[in-house]
Amino acid sequence: MDEAIEWRVSPGLTDYPSALAEMEARAAAIARGAAGELIWLLEHPPLYTAGTSADPAELLDPRFPVHIAGRGGRYTYHGPGQRVGYVLLDLNRRGRDVRCFVHALEDWLIAALARLGVNGFRAEGRVGIWTRDGGEEAKIGAIGVRVRRWVTLHGFALNRAPDLAHFGGIVPCGLPQYPVTSLAALGREADSAALDGALAAELGHFLARVPFSR
Repeated sequence: MDEAIEWRVSPGLTDYPSALAEMEARAAAIARGAAGELIWLLEHPPLYTAGTSADPAELLDPRFPVHIAGRGGRYTYHGPGQRVGYVLLDLNRRGRDVRCFVHALEDWLIAALARLGVNGFRAEGRVGIWTRDGGEEAKIGAIGVRVRRWVTLHGFALNRAPDLAHFGGIVPCGLPQYPVTSLAALGREADSAALDGALAAELGHFLARVPFSR
């Protein structure tokens, strides 16, 4: 693991507005050169977030609080049993290539899922991480990022063992024809420590795709 990056895992459930404020403050400090990069793993209470492309018609049942996230993408769900990763990297020093960053992020999640016995993949024209659940393509991970002053914010959400019924309040990522799934639904390891360990084990390969120039 790169010692220049803070790897933080928050126990329990983290309030979304507080996390958003802390993330934005940290990103601003990184841009000023006043703080190091951060990868922050956490879980939120049940809520929906709206990205910059969110269509109000896709908010079907606002049974949980709805937050404007400021990231790319449409509506998504966060809640217990879902591992959220906020990835704050300095692309000023890693290369100002957002597409490269997003592809590296996708590869990282796919490699971590492989360690847990899940075959994740990209799907042409569909953002996120996909797998097969009973032969049907299903979404297991969402990606939504923002770049401000060439520092990345937000990141990913991997479905470890959330209540999948909670996704019913939205059209997840604007794709009504595809279901969502999780490690637990696939009968795979659903322990948060195992998922975090898989992410940590593949971190080096992710960072090699966005190398730090000292």
